[in-house]
This record gives sequence, structure tokens and C-alpha cells, in this order.
Amino acid sequence: MEKVINSYETMFIVDLDAGEAGVKATVSKFTDMISANAELVEVNEWGKRRLAYPINDKPEGYYVVATFKSESGFPSELDRNYNIDERVMRSLIVKLEFEAVKHEAPVVEETVAVAEEAPVAEETVAAEEATAETKTDAE
Repeated sequence: MEKVINSYETMFIVDLDAGEAGVKATVSKFTDMISANAELVEVNEWGKRRLAYPINDKPEGYYVVATFKSESGFPSELDRNYNIDERVMRSLIVKLEFEAVKHEAPVVEETVAVAEEAPVAEETVAAEEATAETKTDAE
């Protein structure tokens, strides 16, 4: 029987009480677990954020979002491990309807093109100001 590989996205919030070293250890624990049992596509560490509502009387947490591809049994094992670890405040695993792909960083050439367009905009503003001055002189 052929193994079915699905794409998933998980988000978990780490408690900040463990300190920076504890947060990094928890993040690396779960990203290593995902990469050992699945194909880790992308990890985005959103960092320290304010929670929408206090969880365990704590107003902030460290957010991490990871996208991965795995067999259908692994997400339940990952969720079980999230629930065991006391440093994980909340977690969510979602099956994606599309295939997960790594997002590429913007190309440097696009940045250069935007910088070259900026002087044109300044020239347009200068022309508009000159037109405005001409109108006031005519009145």
C-alpha cells in the first residue's frame, strides 16, 4: 500500500517564563522532532507577541509557525507531545488543502527597480508644485 503524504501547518506558543534559553530549547525540540519524522518545509519564528487574552495569567508568549509534509499519523503524535510539554501554552495543527512550498525571499533586483522609480515621483511632485505656483501668480 502506498503511503499518503499530506501538507500540514502547526503553530505553537511557548511560555516566556523559562527564559530565552528555555524558549530556544523548546523551539528546537519541536522543530527537530518535526524534521526527524517529516519533511520540514519552513519555520517562521514570529517571536514574542502579546496574547489576545491571558493564558495562565500570562499576557505574552513566543509564537512559532512551522510547515511540514508527513504521513497522516505524525500530527497526532506531535499534538500529544505538545500537550505533554508544560512550556507549550497553546498549539494548533492544520492540514493544508494545497501542497506546502517554501516561500522565497524577495529578489534584490526588485528593490533596485523601486529605488530607480523614486526620483521620477519626486520630479512629478516638483512639476505639480511649479504648476500650483503659476496658478497663484495668475490670480
